[in-house]
Amino acid sequence: MPTDTERRSRRAGGRPISVSFEFFPPKTPEMEATLWSSITRLAPLAPKFVSVTYGAGGSTRERTHATVARIVDETRLAPAAHLTCVAASRGEVDDVVRGYWDAGVRHIVALRGDPPGGVGQAYEPHPQGYASSAELVAGVRRIANFEVSVSAYPEKHPESPSFEVDLDILQAKVDAGASRAITQCFFDNDLYFRFLDKVRARGIDVPVVPGILPVSNFKQARNFAEKTATYMPEWLASRFEGLDGDPETRKLIAAAVAAEQVFDLVDRGVTEFHFYTLNRADLVYAICHLLGIRPPAAAEGPGVAAGVAA
Repeated sequence: MPTDTERRSRRAGGRPISVSFEFFPPKTPEMEATLWSSITRLAPLAPKFVSVTYGAGGSTRERTHATVARIVDETRLAPAAHLTCVAASRGEVDDVVRGYWDAGVRHIVALRGDPPGGVGQAYEPHPQGYASSAELVAGVRRIANFEVSVSAYPEKHPESPSFEVDLDILQAKVDAGASRAITQCFFDNDLYFRFLDKVRARGIDVPVVPGILPVSNFKQARNFAEKTATYMPEWLASRFEGLDGDPETRKLIAAAVAAEQVFDLVDRGVTEFHFYTLNRADLVYAICHLLGIRPPAAAEGPGVAAGVAA
């Protein structure tokens, strides 16, 4: 009888499935403990890389750098540091880039970043800064031979006047040296594939990795979707209806919903996934297990961190 891994491989046309995970830097000692518990839990799954987010205007700059540096020092994981050009001069951003290279980081997720006032506010480039994400990508690549990932928006960036403008921006980022695009989360797979068709029709051939957000808290996910103009299907809302006071059942439903989404993507040829973990490991670990992504036999069990250096 075929194993789960063999079944998933067959679904993906025989190609191996790979995953990456996103974390955010902790604000408190309690949050730091949760983050490192999650990293320890997920490390044995051998992700392609793990990324660490970065706040606008340097609000998390030091914490991001500290988290990334610790991943380099204490694990065998490949970290990807998020970097934005909001509210910072080119010199300040370049210093951060050099600092990452010196710390052993070889992968940057280059983003324009949200305005300091939050989503919905007008973006204004720093007078001496990088004016766009494409300029930032070019700047990073000038400094050192980083791998650079960038963002993509299956439902169009909320500030873009059209999909064509969005595609122009993605093309500019790839032309500047980006080697991968990671999408904003989405909840309707057809939207991703329609977007991918548009990307390929433009001749953009870098991987466009779907960003998956397991809905552990439906109210928070819905609020995020409203702010970012992300479509949330009615069927998804109905799955969580009546569960506001039942966190245990919500977890089960969240795992089932995310697994359905990922399996449909695999059935349609997708082999690489980026999970927005929200610094919580359980849901993502369960989904990866269902995908056939398991720790080595000698490292099975929640207390063993095969990807963490001794």
